[in-house]
Amino acid sequence: MEHQPNNPLHGKTLETILTHLVDRYGWEELGKRININCFIHDPSIKSSLVFLRKTSWARKKVEDLYQESIS
Repeated sequence: MEHQPNNPLHGKTLETILTHLVDRYGWEELGKRININCFIHDPSIKSSLVFLRKTSWARKKVEDLYQESIS
């Protein structure tokens, strides 16, 4: 793997990012911040990962919120 010191997402899996956000905000707040059904209706890590892996705009929003939450 190439070393990327200025990229906070480098080496982080989508599952790690999502778990961090759920731990920090909870599903309800996460659904308010990023309005997607997998965060609002019967949320789970597994179903959210399936959706996020297929939907680039939603993944981008999750990654942006993660970067905001760690800065």
